[in-house]
Amino acid sequence: MAARKKEGPRVTEARNSKAFRDYTVGERYEAGIQLRGTEVKSVRMGKAQISDSFCKVEKNEVWMYGAHIEPYAFASLTNHELRRPRKLFLHRRDIEKIELAMNAGGKALIPLRMYFKEALVKVEVALCTGKKLFDKRDDLKKKEQMREVNRALRPRRG
Repeated sequence: MAARKKEGPRVTEARNSKAFRDYTVGERYEAGIQLRGTEVKSVRMGKAQISDSFCKVEKNEVWMYGAHIEPYAFASLTNHELRRPRKLFLHRRDIEKIELAMNAGGKALIPLRMYFKEALVKVEVALCTGKKLFDKRDDLKKKEQMREVNRALRPRRG
């Protein structure tokens, strides 16, 4: 009999694709998130979306708003709400540092990705500053220039 093939680790990760386009990403933090059982199962199935979410510090606690986690299909009546505020777990020093940066102005706390670390769901958040339109255009020009350089340096097939 052939041995069973071990499946590689399933990577279920929700990424915020808009974050790097709209913001200049600064200091990053890893935070735990308070979820209900059906929410964890939905995240494991890949049914989470954090592209429109943001975080606020309220009473020395960090809350994530706007994260969309679909209801678990096989749950009973005890399913969760789609876009409820979810509490993030960070160290007190990190929360104070984030709050100071946000109160100083020009910074926002944006979730970049939601992923599993062993059996726990973690959220990577970052202090970000918003990009202006000309910054976005400069980024597009740099990407196009790098693409042309790589195209020119790539060996030709012949």
